[in-house]
Amino acid sequence: MKQPQKIVVVGLGYIGLPTASMLATKGHQVLGVDVNAKAVETINQGRIHIVEPDLDILVKSAVHSGNLRAALVPEPADVFILAVPTPFRHDDDEMKTPDISYVEAATETICPVLGEENLVILESTSPVGTTERVREIIAEKRPDLQKIHVAHCPERVLPGNILRELVVNDRIVGGVDRPSAERARELYKSFCSGEIVLTDSRTAELAKLVENSFRDVNIAFANELSLVCDHLGINVWELISLANRHPRVNILNPGPGVGGHCIAVDPWFVVASAPQVTPLIRTARQVNDGKPEWVIRKVAAKAERFKKPVIGCLGLAFKANIDDLRESPALDITRRLLAGGLGEVLACEPHADETFAEFPLHDLGTVLKRADILVLLVDHDEFKGVDRDLLKEKVVIDTRGIWR
Repeated sequence: MKQPQKIVVVGLGYIGLPTASMLATKGHQVLGVDVNAKAVETINQGRIHIVEPDLDILVKSAVHSGNLRAALVPEPADVFILAVPTPFRHDDDEMKTPDISYVEAATETICPVLGEENLVILESTSPVGTTERVREIIAEKRPDLQKIHVAHCPERVLPGNILRELVVNDRIVGGVDRPSAERARELYKSFCSGEIVLTDSRTAELAKLVENSFRDVNIAFANELSLVCDHLGINVWELISLANRHPRVNILNPGPGVGGHCIAVDPWFVVASAPQVTPLIRTARQVNDGKPEWVIRKVAAKAERFKKPVIGCLGLAFKANIDDLRESPALDITRRLLAGGLGEVLACEPHADETFAEFPLHDLGTVLKRADILVLLVDHDEFKGVDRDLLKEKVVIDTRGIWR
């Protein structure tokens, strides 16, 4: 590794904090910046405010080494990494549009401390053109700077396996110019063992969006199959298992919808960029977005058997064995059941953060004992081991197929 650098990471969430910690353990001097004062305080104590396997060990080591600290405002540095949210706006039922206001705000925050020849990297998954927008803001706010390098390097990690994938996954680095891409590649070489591939920033932005759109389309196919099978009285899990015996078929498993900040969001960025030529991607999104309503209708139909049913919702996270609730269909379904008046709703999420206070949570044993209807929404390991004898007297709606 070349000379260690001073690095500011803006945004200390599921991507920013692991990245900052990884860089710190490689000898860089890292300042993590976040607007959440409690998160800043927690990190400076060598602890974490999110759930990710082994991240607590990495953060503790990085902080105790003196290479990682957190603050509310940035300081002068060599490199600035932006890892802030890029959600979509809910202003159109037909097409959700990207919201890059957090990226713009983060860019404006670092402008006063930028120096000549600094490198600014946007890691946030973004609609095409956002990296160029970062460069425009810097030019507007700091016309005195002659040369700033700007690049996009989208994260490509899986929650629950982030620390490993930060190191071993290939990385795409797209610069607004070639020197910017090359500068960013040198930084990632300090901790990445995967191949680092250079391109321009717009191609890098679209590549990340396309990766998740591909997955979304394939999940939509599986979810649509589950609707077909329900209509025809066929077991969808058996059907998929049989179809997948074909050497060139690999159908994914259906579920209650699609969640997370990536797959549930990124396809809309592609659609918004070219709405007239993306009917397939748009339809896949609509299929997956419509699955929670189908689950709720199934619950409502079963609830009619009872005078005052107790409905147990198992899982709130967007995928198994994590605490991440972003765009979670399980959380959406539970909220709507709570508001729908079908019966008493008991929610269980074994990975919930202690700060979750939207509605009461219950332990698995209580839900299994009291519920008349069990709605399995997330395939957490804790739920896979449930004694099947406990399910015999229950109405079971298993959206993940773990009890089949």
